Amino acid sequence: MVKKEISILKKQIERLDIKTFDLEAWKKFTIVMLARIFGDTSEKIRQIESIEYDYSSWALRDTSGTSSYLDSCKKLGRKILEASIAELEAFGLPDQSGDDDRFFRIIIEALQDELKGSQFRELKAVILSMDKEEEMKEKVREILHDYDTGVPVDILVSILTNKVFKNELSK
Repeated sequence: MVKKEISILKKQIERLDIKTFDLEAWKKFTIVMLARIFGDTSEKIRQIESIEYDYSSWALRDTSGTSSYLDSCKKLGRKILEASIAELEAFGLPDQSGDDDRFFRIIIEALQDELKGSQFRELKAVILSMDKEEEMKEKVREILHDYDTGVPVDILVSILTNKVFKNELSK
């Protein structure tokens, strides 16, 4: 499985050398791939995001010939991806089992934000105390229906507009 991820990263390294190189497009694609491989919170993503081409007039006048700013950006991007490949080869894919926990926290946070404390405790008690799924669904439906009609919509909006959910949806 790691071979596919390594292949994708190597292709990104090769794209650094194309004649019509576009740094911003390369960064966006690389960030999406790194997030998919290492997770949204990977330090590698922050490092790629921090690569900036210096458009200042001083930088544009520098004709020393030692190294262009774009070459420096490419070199840094190459090093980050080479380190990512080395990590995959040495350790394999990172364990992202924590992603499920993160999504549950998003849902719980949305419920806590949109419900009154007593409503949240009531809903939690029903979910934790009932074993039969159909009965639990009916009771939860009944509870949510009894709340202000906007509350269930607000809960769903809070979940769907969460940054982590949005990032996961884009994969």
